[in-house]
Amino acid sequence: MTRIDEFQNLRSLLFAIAYRILGSVSEAEDAVQETWLRYEASATEPTSIKAFLSAIVTRISIDVLRSARVRREEYVGQWFPEPLLDDPYDDPERAAELADSVSMAALLLLERLSPLERAVFVLREVFAFDFAEIASAVGRSETACRQLAVRARQHMDAGRPRFEADRGEREKLAERFFGAFRQGDVDGLRELLAADVQMIGDSGGKAPQWGSSILGAEKVARMLAAIAVPFLQIGGTVAPQEVNGQAGAIFRDRDNKVVNALVLDILDGQIQTIRSVINPDKLGHVGPVADAWAVVREATAVRRLPN
Repeated sequence: MTRIDEFQNLRSLLFAIAYRILGSVSEAEDAVQETWLRYEASATEPTSIKAFLSAIVTRISIDVLRSARVRREEYVGQWFPEPLLDDPYDDPERAAELADSVSMAALLLLERLSPLERAVFVLREVFAFDFAEIASAVGRSETACRQLAVRARQHMDAGRPRFEADRGEREKLAERFFGAFRQGDVDGLRELLAADVQMIGDSGGKAPQWGSSILGAEKVARMLAAIAVPFLQIGGTVAPQEVNGQAGAIFRDRDNKVVNALVLDILDGQIQTIRSVINPDKLGHVGPVADAWAVVREATAVRRLPN
């Protein structure tokens, strides 16, 4: 087997590790590409290709995350991870861990950890690497890695998000939600929302906010209804889509360009949180990106027209 074959066989795992450490599709893809370049240039013939490449992508991701932290401190408004529509790595034995770890809520919780804690947590808790492999990957002793793992687990357990366990139930509720949304049905939306539901948007200051920390079922339902009708009237579409392992949708304009990605956190038969990613810099991997300002201007003009 050639090095290219060995690398391609592990590409999905390497991306999965990098995305969970970085919370960015584009940066994770760059980290994977850099991993290949280093492997291609290396004279080392590792005993375990998986451990060797995982160590490289982890070190690259830690370095990138340290730099990204500085930029995120200066980020305009709420920062969310780049939406992930499909996790390429599949491991039936760790399906639950993989799904939970890629959710928006979990990735935001991981942001509270140091880069080293985050890397150790991802390798240990999500991908079940042993501590010898983790120590090699992050350049620390096994004892230090065990301590990092304990601290990271404590932080994560303290705020670990909970989701509706039954995927079918999540999908049914999401279908009802988007049905009510398309109709601009305030009552239908309200009954699906938790009383203390929160709607939050990430525009990065580069797009109009769709839900800048709106709280409460009544306010959120009315905001959603106000958005829906004019958006659909100008040819916009709402396509249900799993986003970061949770129910969600992709909004597109009449030219099929991406306007935003919406993600729903569902628990106990109600929607607890709605997150909207509308920053165009975070949507390019989903497809051609729309001018969200133009979409809002057109929708606003339609809303103001007399009946």
